[in-house]
Amino acid sequence: MDLSELTRYVPRVEKTLRAAYRGERRAAPPAVRSYVDVNSEFTLRGGKRFRAILVLAGYHIATNRDPSPVLGAAAALEHFQSWMLIHDDIIDHSDERRGGPTVHRALAETHRQERREGSSEDYGVGIGITLGDLEEPFTVAALLGTPATPSARLEALREYVRMTRLTAYGQLLDIRNGVLDPGRVSEADVLAVHRLKSAIYTVVSPLKIGALLAGTPPLRLGDLEAIGTDLGIAFQLRDDVLGAGFDAEALGKTPNDLPEGKRTLLVVRAWAAGSASDRDRLRRVLGNPQATPEDVERAREVIRATGSLDYSERRIEALTARALKRLDRSRAVRATAKPLVREIADRLVRRRT
Repeated sequence: MDLSELTRYVPRVEKTLRAAYRGERRAAPPAVRSYVDVNSEFTLRGGKRFRAILVLAGYHIATNRDPSPVLGAAAALEHFQSWMLIHDDIIDHSDERRGGPTVHRALAETHRQERREGSSEDYGVGIGITLGDLEEPFTVAALLGTPATPSARLEALREYVRMTRLTAYGQLLDIRNGVLDPGRVSEADVLAVHRLKSAIYTVVSPLKIGALLAGTPPLRLGDLEAIGTDLGIAFQLRDDVLGAGFDAEALGKTPNDLPEGKRTLLVVRAWAAGSASDRDRLRRVLGNPQATPEDVERAREVIRATGSLDYSERRIEALTARALKRLDRSRAVRATAKPLVREIADRLVRRRT
């Protein structure tokens, strides 16, 4: 089974998501149902469903069988993704997501249109945070409802708890880095965020949850975790390159990381290697939503000229090579499953969207 075959399960994952929201809507108090609809619309609005696909991949890698039994767990990762995105958009003051308004912005607009009392922005943020929180019980319920042995479900839930905790740690450090002078943020600081946040909930835990629900003992998943960690960090480094606007062919990725002030490896390396005037050019853009396109391009030129862009590309290549080398040597990953893992690696780090 290859990645394209796994992608064919996405409509079934989305059917599972719809059923979960419909069921909750019926069970919820009438006054709450419209809010459940907000979550349903947001989750089903779009997205690549890659985390869901990796749950299916983890099951198939472990068993060489049809991954239909873990469709519920695949849906669980999409609920988790909605939780993270709703909260991320509030933290980042984002206006758009998946081709439409972010949840908190849409709620604020509804508040304004209906002329309710109080601050529309406060209402949007408060309800948005709560709707993000509401996705956790959907996540847990989907994992609990996955057909597996009790011990397998327990191990999957343990991995979910670990994923949630480490993702929160990564988010805390990401926010902390964002308020520090770029000169005080090290490469190790950046990579720690990527390891704890992006790698865990984008790659490592989805793969492991699928494999654990198949009955794989946790101790046999060391190689899969190490491979997923390196690929997950490489994935985020690639995302940072796209987010800074360095790939003219990139579609669907808004290049706004610099005005948002993100302390990416691109920024940290350029700041360390650049001159005082280079840092002035970066400072003029970082965290400045009103930065002109010309100023943003000058900041990108600093990143290019200091070798920071090339350095990030080398780090992506090195992490990917290390992951694939471990895969080649692994006895824990079946030989027939290794082509699928290589295809996943290519999708994660070679993407252009």
